[in-house]
Amino acid sequence: MTRKISLAVIQCALSDDMDANIEKVSGYIREAAAKGADVVLASELFQGHYFCQTQREEEFARAYPWRSHPCVEKLAPLAAELGVVLPVSIFEKAGPHYYNSLVMIDADGTLLGLYRKTHIPDGPGYQEKFYFRPGDTGFRVWNTRKGKIGVGICWDQWYPECARVMALMGADVLLYPTAIGAEPQAPEMDTAARWRRAMQGHSVSNVIPVAAANRVGDEDGQVFYGTSFITDETGEIAADLDRTEEGVAMAQFDLDEIDQARAAWGFFRDRRTELYGPIIGPAPSDY
Repeated sequence: MTRKISLAVIQCALSDDMDANIEKVSGYIREAAAKGADVVLASELFQGHYFCQTQREEEFARAYPWRSHPCVEKLAPLAAELGVVLPVSIFEKAGPHYYNSLVMIDADGTLLGLYRKTHIPDGPGYQEKFYFRPGDTGFRVWNTRKGKIGVGICWDQWYPECARVMALMGADVLLYPTAIGAEPQAPEMDTAARWRRAMQGHSVSNVIPVAAANRVGDEDGQVFYGTSFITDETGEIAADLDRTEEGVAMAQFDLDEIDQARAAWGFFRDRRTELYGPIIGPAPSDY
């Protein structure tokens, strides 16, 4: 039997009311499932407004242990009801530690495990190092009922190493929940196009579909630019949304055909790992 997978991304504006956001996202999950989606991806930290714009101690109260996070508790039964895989982005509290994390919920509602964001940004409007420890889970690929799924979180999406490792671990598709938009220190800067191109490059270099879900709307002066998308294995945009619209974008892929194409391109056959030492150590000073 041919292995196929239908990916959906949700793009929407979010309030700072977690219950309302879960209800809104749940509605889009139902819409995607009704259209045949196997995997439905919502944006990063959809439980509320993106709170990392500034450093405020009271924001730590937003975090919960991952198994009892309200987003997880409410969406796991929905995954089972609809038979869809749900990667759920959360603000996690683990004892005295805090992480930007993702819980993978399988299509029967089983919690398959946790990924903690590896790369943590720190800059104007995105002061995440105040809130989150660097992830300690390593990269994760889950063997779900719908396929092998690798997930990075937002800033992870800029790192080719993240995508390559997940591909080497056997991922069929790569997913990136995101919260990105205006750059407060440079309001004239628009990173939407390069944001897409970076992930399209991961798709090309690993011959793999990539899906990214972003939010839209103005949150206390920070405008999120949407442009959520799904690529095919060649890096071409297979489905997308614009800078302001709310809704669901979907695309279906034949995973067996993609496996064959990946083998034919030879990117993994021709790797020269014995020469890649400078990636994790100092580069040679003299050639």
